Amino acid sequence: MVGRGMRAAILGLVVNGVLVVVKLMAGILGHSYALVADAIESSTDLFSSLIVWAGLRVTERPADESYPYGYGKAETLAAAVVSLMLFGAAAGIAAAAVHEIATPHHVPAPFTLAVLAAVVVIKEALSRSVLRVGEETGSTAVKADAWHHRSDALTSAAAFVGIAVALWGGEGWESADDWAALVAAGIIAINGGLLLRGAARELMDRMPETPVVDEIGSAARGVAGVLDVETLIVRKVGTAYYVDLHAQADPALPLREAHILSGKVKGAIRAAVPAVAGVLVHMEPFEPDAEPAPPAAARVGLS
Repeated sequence: MVGRGMRAAILGLVVNGVLVVVKLMAGILGHSYALVADAIESSTDLFSSLIVWAGLRVTERPADESYPYGYGKAETLAAAVVSLMLFGAAAGIAAAAVHEIATPHHVPAPFTLAVLAAVVVIKEALSRSVLRVGEETGSTAVKADAWHHRSDALTSAAAFVGIAVALWGGEGWESADDWAALVAAGIIAINGGLLLRGAARELMDRMPETPVVDEIGSAARGVAGVLDVETLIVRKVGTAYYVDLHAQADPALPLREAHILSGKVKGAIRAAVPAVAGVLVHMEPFEPDAEPAPPAAARVGLS
């Protein structure tokens, strides 16, 4: 799965490298700051894809004594860095756009519209392709990279609208594409915030989405001999999940059989959710008359 993410990052590097040169030259020759701003945003895509690729390389390292849960958090850190880069790109584009709005300049050349239309199509296709890889592998960093590509498509679309307005309006509308760049900066900042929130949640070991937790709980409860699951805690490390749970069984069950039962629980969970890399099972006696645990702790162990 990591290999697919790395290939997606490399593809992004190649495509963005070509688009940066094309948009920068077209923006300069066509007197369009929105297109120049778009080229700047694409240059951050180059670095973001490189960071994602490096993060996934680190993620591939096997667990060791220093990092018993492996190096999966490296890809989440990469996603956080990419998110911060989006904020930086948005701030830079906004500042330059405000400067350009206050500075008289020429109306953008008509050919810049064709360049932007091609960029929107290419970047949206790339975004969907990379996002599909991110969804299938569960990689937060790859998803962040995909949204970075989409933000580039959005800035290009905004620039297209701005230049079209400037060309249609003629004299007095020269700054329309600069206003478009300013709007695009806001969109980029919003995307950065959403991506950073997701990365921060993973870094803080927030419980994953309910479907994964429910699948794990159902697999454990479906093992013959397991009478209930008292506590279930799941953490996401890179593209893998680590599970801690308390399984309740017959109080009279011999220690050896309880150990065998815990092994069956581990096997059932990993069979139901292949992305689970590790399971720690604590066996407890089933006591139906005992005081029930609080609702949140009963299902997930943590809020």
